[in-house]
Amino acid sequence: MTTIPKRGLETEELFRRLEAFRKDDVNWRDGRVWAYVYDPGAEAEAVIKRAYTLYLGENALDPTAFPSGMYLENELVAMAAAHLRGDANVVGNFTSGGTESILCAVKAARDFARANRPKATKPHVLLPTTAHAAFHKACHYLDVDVKLVPVDPKSFRADPRAMREAADENTILMVGSAISYAHGVVDPIRELGEIALEKNLLFHVDGCMGGFLLPYFRRLGAPVPDFEFHVPGVTSISMDFHKYAFAAKGASVILYRSADVRKYQMYACANWTGYTVINPTVQSTKSVGPLAAAWAVLNHFGDEGYLAIARQVLDATRRIADAVEAMPDLRLLGRPDMNLVAFASDSVSVFHVIDEMKLRGWYIQPQLGYGSSRENIHLSIMPSNVRWVDAMLADLRECVEKARAMKSGELAAKIHAAFGNVDPASISDETIRGLLAMTGAAGNALPERMAEVNEVLNALPVPIREKLLVGYLNTLYRQPEGGSDA
Repeated sequence: MTTIPKRGLETEELFRRLEAFRKDDVNWRDGRVWAYVYDPGAEAEAVIKRAYTLYLGENALDPTAFPSGMYLENELVAMAAAHLRGDANVVGNFTSGGTESILCAVKAARDFARANRPKATKPHVLLPTTAHAAFHKACHYLDVDVKLVPVDPKSFRADPRAMREAADENTILMVGSAISYAHGVVDPIRELGEIALEKNLLFHVDGCMGGFLLPYFRRLGAPVPDFEFHVPGVTSISMDFHKYAFAAKGASVILYRSADVRKYQMYACANWTGYTVINPTVQSTKSVGPLAAAWAVLNHFGDEGYLAIARQVLDATRRIADAVEAMPDLRLLGRPDMNLVAFASDSVSVFHVIDEMKLRGWYIQPQLGYGSSRENIHLSIMPSNVRWVDAMLADLRECVEKARAMKSGELAAKIHAAFGNVDPASISDETIRGLLAMTGAAGNALPERMAEVNEVLNALPVPIREKLLVGYLNTLYRQPEGGSDA
């Protein structure tokens, strides 16, 4: 059992152990990772770290004690509002990431409905099937239903006609994406805004992934659809700074067209004996460090710096999308509006392709099939990836050829035959452990090749898929064996 050491470690030994913990992490600094990490380069990273640590100890809980946090937050919100074509009435708050921003938007909509929509007795959020999973999570936490609406099966954009038909008196919030993560496309926000006005709905645009970079792509001539506050009907927008503004995690903003809706996001408690509690967002105590780091990186690059980065990334995205379209075994899932590219295959297992690419030092992301979107490979294109585009594409072509000769789907077919029609509630923890063992994912480490695991997950109905994932994660997070000496 791991315990607090009796005596403190020497500084060198302490950091040796911390470094050792990272031995199995992906090496994102080499530019061969196409997901998760947004690398600003060494110079900007140094600026970010200096700003973060300068304000690490300040607590943004109470602006009367640490007004620096409020000053930084107000500046960041103002920059975000201007970037998204908002006027002087736009208000907002800094959050720890897109999930918290989305939680705040759903909480505001729920409480706004309680005060203003008495007929919404069974409140739900209206979501295209491509909307981010964070909305499902927010609704789960806040006891609000989700109403899913299919998207266009070719473009993967929200279908305005279907959204209009699905909206009813229980709809408390409608959502569109700019961009949707899975396919990198912007929903028809203007058309959805018209529906919001027609039916008197709050309308949130999820710009967590695309909100910062899309305006730069538009300035460079890309045909980016309108999605910002100048679109009538848009009432709130979320936008992350820790993605393509390259701020330190976690850094996001939730913005509202006016304070009249934002007030429902906030929480106050005077029903206890302690200090005054008034929280604009989910967190209470939080370091000012992420605020300072976000402010620092925006001022470090400036508008011209971000435009130059966008130009490189846009060019790389077009080259990759064109190359994928030219490969006989691959096809794009939607034509991306930004630098997220998803592509599938009708002739080879994309999961084998991903494993083969990993063996060559590339980290690319698998996405399971759902609805009209079949299983696919997903790339998030970063500035650090740009120099590797030709090499990555060359390896991709070779890995597709290798995957062609590999068997796939046999275990998935057997497990689907056995469990495809089973009630998820009847599946025991023991059965889950047995399924994990069959895929090679038992224990606390992932198998070297993940194709069979992903094929099984892809073949299972969604509720069983989710149960299997929870079962696996529940085995990973546990006390380490043999102590913590790294």
